[in-house]
Amino acid sequence: MNLKEIQQLIEIVNGSSLDEVVIKNGESEITLRRNNSKAQAVLPTAPAMAQPVQAAPSVPQPAAVQEQPAPASAAPAAAGDLIDIHSPIVGTFYRSPSPDAEAFVNEGDKVKAGDVLCIIEAMKLMNEIEAEGSGTIAEILVENGQPVEYNQVLFRIKP
Repeated sequence: MNLKEIQQLIEIVNGSSLDEVVIKNGESEITLRRNNSKAQAVLPTAPAMAQPVQAAPSVPQPAAVQEQPAPASAAPAAAGDLIDIHSPIVGTFYRSPSPDAEAFVNEGDKVKAGDVLCIIEAMKLMNEIEAEGSGTIAEILVENGQPVEYNQVLFRIKP
């Protein structure tokens, strides 16, 4: 399951009267559970072991994930008119699809909505992070191979 599919499932649970949904796909299992009127994804790291971690749009991570009101992934930056692109998950940041390939984007590159900016690996899943709007890459704030946290600023884009 990819990030967008999991986000859609969370929205469906939040918009329904369901209290819990369990989805099994092969060896993977995702449990979406309503808690205080918000959906929460519980993802085990090892059999019967999970601990809560605060995060919004949820993807398979090594802990339980509880949805919070998420800042838009492209929120205005404190520095002028730049737009911050945040990490939607915890994982490892990669600028290119493979070690010997060119980076998806470099500072000064123009991007449009839907362009892949980077990959974040979480639990052996490669999650492509796409631009949500058009602009020019002003800053790349993360080094290749560096671990990133949920909501960490990855890029700044000048619209």
